[in-house]
Formats: sequence, structure tokens, C-alpha cells
Amino acid sequence: MIKAMIAIALAAGWAIAAQAQGFPSRPVTILVPLAAGGSTDTIARILAEGMRPHLGQPVIVENSPGAGGTTGVIRVARSAPDGYTVQIGQWGTNVASGAVYDLPIDLLKDLEPVALICTQPSMIVGRKSLPAENLKELIAWIKANPGKVTVGNAGIGSPGHVGGVFFQNTIGAQMQFIPYRSAGPASQDMLAGNIDMMMDTAATSGGHVRSGLLKAFAMTANKRSAVVPDVPTTDEAGLPGFYFYFWHALWVAKGTPKEVIARLNEAVVKARNDPATHKRLADAGQEFFPADMASPEALAQYQKKEIDKWWPVIKAAGIKVQQ
Repeated sequence: MIKAMIAIALAAGWAIAAQAQGFPSRPVTILVPLAAGGSTDTIARILAEGMRPHLGQPVIVENSPGAGGTTGVIRVARSAPDGYTVQIGQWGTNVASGAVYDLPIDLLKDLEPVALICTQPSMIVGRKSLPAENLKELIAWIKANPGKVTVGNAGIGSPGHVGGVFFQNTIGAQMQFIPYRSAGPASQDMLAGNIDMMMDTAATSGGHVRSGLLKAFAMTANKRSAVVPDVPTTDEAGLPGFYFYFWHALWVAKGTPKEVIARLNEAVVKARNDPATHKRLADAGQEFFPADMASPEALAQYQKKEIDKWWPVIKAAGIKVQQ
């Protein structure tokens, strides 16, 4: 019986190894845990197109929104560990959500890191009809209307939500936070004048700012964005040191063969370094990590460092979903 069990285990191991060596033999799905239209969705679609020639298979993008992105994250964590379902996530879905929600999974133990993709600062934007013309005037207007200013975001615990809370605490004025299923729908409501402002990104709102449909007050960074170069930094606009970046990366289910992860990582790195894909990401307001942070191990270390840094801050701010 023992010999039979060993033989079965060895056969299973050989089958997994053979499958890994032939990966991918069918389309790969990148699951976006947020609705279409936001920066995560935009980055996923650019990356999917860039990865396709390096994998030799179609790369499909599927949106699976819910609970600030946690529904999709959990779905990937519980998927088959074969590399055919890949989660694209970001600071909100794969860092902040662990402090905001009571998750049935461990963000570090139940997902395997694949690769960091890019990072971006937030942009403080508002509807075109806002009376303020610059950041100082915006802050004064918020303070003159305590609790009345509406701020859209991609869900509780999303970068737009947490960044908005930090902005509120920094300026010392209460605001109303309105959660959506993604930054895209929130941005559309802001365009329609249904909400006042957002902590958004150049990927989602940059085009609307350039066309004059939205007002941009500041980039939450220490340097201007090449995508919206006329938008001042928070240092320049009168809120020095108020920086808020969030990054994107890929994960797969725990137990995915290392050979499969290496294949996916290689495709991400090649896609990101391809001039056409690199330009499309840069045109969407993305910035890039140094080459020595390209490995799965680098993502694991970076995610752990971000969790250790931000969880205490989020909990201290009282950002928590009420069950």
C-alpha cells in the first residue's frame, strides 16, 4: 500500500511537472477584481496585449468586482493552482483590504506573487463646476462646507478611499465618501456632476482633465506627471509632503508550480520592457520599478513591507467595513 501511495504521488508530481513545462497550452485569464473603466482595468488590458506574444496564447481580461475588490482576490486564491487564472491587483486589493475587511484568506500565504508591474501617484480632481480653481481654494471650500463635500472612490479600502481619508485628516475637515464598484463609474458620476471630487489617477481622469471636463488640483507626488504636466504637485500647490502612490502587480493561487510562475513573470517583464507596451503604460500615467525588483521574490518582499507599513495606519484611522 505504501509503495502504491508513493507511486501515485510520484505520478502526480510528474504530471504537474509535465503540465508546467508545456505552460501555457490554452488561454490565460487575467482577473480584474474591480469594474471596467478604472486604472486597474486599463493596466490589465494593456499588459494582457503585451504578454500575449510572449506566451503564445490569448490573454483574456475578465472583470469580477465586489467588496472593494476582495471578491475577485478570494476567487483567484481559491482557483486551480495552474497559472491559467491570474489576479491583477494593487495596493487597495492586496494590501489595504487585509486591514479593512475580515478576509477568509491570507493575502501573503494564499497567493503566489508573480511580478510588480508599475506604480502611480493619485491626482486630486473635481467636477468642472466646482468653485475652487486651485488646491488652496479647494481646501477652503471643503472647510466652508463640512460634511457636505462628496468624494467618490472605487470601494471601501480602495486607494481613493484611504487616500481621501488621509487628505481629510490632513486638512482637518470632514467629507462624505461615496463607494463605487470601480474608479471608472465614480469618475463618470463626477463628470456628470453627481459627486464633487475624487482622489483619482491620471490613467482614469487624465484625458478628462486635458479636455477641460474635470478640474485637477494636484498630483500627490514630489514631481509632476508627464501625462498631465500642467497639474502641480502637492508641494507646489500648498500641501507639502502629502504624497500617495499605489502600485499594481500580478498573483496566482498558492501551489502554482514555480516553472509556471517563472513563465508568467518572464512574459510580464518582456511586455513591460517592450517599447510599445511601455509607452502605453507611461501614457496612462504609470511609473516603473527598477530592474532588480522584477522577480516574484521582490514582489513578495515589497508587499510584506507595504502591509507592515500601512495596516497600522489604516487601523488607526478607523477604516473598517462594518459586518
